[in-house]
Amino acid sequence: MTSASEALEGLVSRGWTLGVAESLTGGAVASELVSVAGASAVLLGAVVAYATPLKHSLLGVDADLLATHGAVHPEVARQMADGVRRAVTVDGRPADVGVATTGIAGPESPDGQPVGTVHIAVVTPTATVMEPHVFPGDRAEIRAQAVDAALSLLVRLVRE
Repeated sequence: MTSASEALEGLVSRGWTLGVAESLTGGAVASELVSVAGASAVLLGAVVAYATPLKHSLLGVDADLLATHGAVHPEVARQMADGVRRAVTVDGRPADVGVATTGIAGPESPDGQPVGTVHIAVVTPTATVMEPHVFPGDRAEIRAQAVDAALSLLVRLVRE
């Protein structure tokens, strides 16, 4: 069983819906989830907020936080995860769970943080968890590791 299928199974068993907010992973987390048959039972939608201003305008990340710390910050990931829950509201009901990725895949860092710096957050009705990572490798390897880490964190929180 893949992490994506485990995550979806956990969401279904809890009756929770999901929204995904991605930056450096560019939709790869959502793609992994929708590769599993039946994902539509829980996945409401996804937002790829690659440009920093979209993190504010689409996901509600605090503009002062972005101006002060930039887009690669644990609190940005948390606010993205929380904000996507509202962004994918269906019939007046926001998603129960939000997962978010933000980071620097390289090859260069725009703000001096190490290439491979990634922040992942998951917000559920019962928990909020942010995980920092510094992944080794090239751009593709960093992005792949970020997807795996996001799905692993999601699995942990929906299986608890």
